[in-house]
Amino acid sequence: MKIFSPILIFTLLIFLGSCGPIEKLPPEPSIEFRTFALFDTIDILGNPAKAGKLTFYFEDGDGDLGQEAPDTIAPADQNNLFLQLYRKTGGVFELVAPSDPLYPSEYRIPYLSAPGQNKILKGTIDVTLIYFIYNPADTLYYDFWIKDRSGNESNTASTCVVVLGDTGTCGGG
Repeated sequence: MKIFSPILIFTLLIFLGSCGPIEKLPPEPSIEFRTFALFDTIDILGNPAKAGKLTFYFEDGDGDLGQEAPDTIAPADQNNLFLQLYRKTGGVFELVAPSDPLYPSEYRIPYLSAPGQNKILKGTIDVTLIYFIYNPADTLYYDFWIKDRSGNESNTASTCVVVLGDTGTCGGG
């Protein structure tokens, strides 16, 4: 038995030493703006349009982000990605009204889950916004946030300022 004791102890020490601390994050999701890319595109009817792709990083400590696909049209409480559009008018950024043609929709992040015991979710999300009617001089930015299945809201992040007549990417993450 004495021959196996040092091997057993050595194996146990290696096993315990290889286990890192379990990462803990708060149950509220958090987000960070990464990039906003503007590009020319064609809509589903073949008309020229402008599109913007918002990319952001997220973390959710209890892993309850996203919603199951609804069987019918999703009710408003199924939305979990929210955007507010600010447009430059007279040199000042103002929150646009829902009647504005560029007013953003609310979105539903699909159901996400992490395998295993650690339920932390981390990753990036891309959202494409299509601009059918716009003025190339329109200058805008978005504030956005997410909500998890428990109703916890994230912090609010902001995009960079974009001019709809331009193309290219702003941000840096």
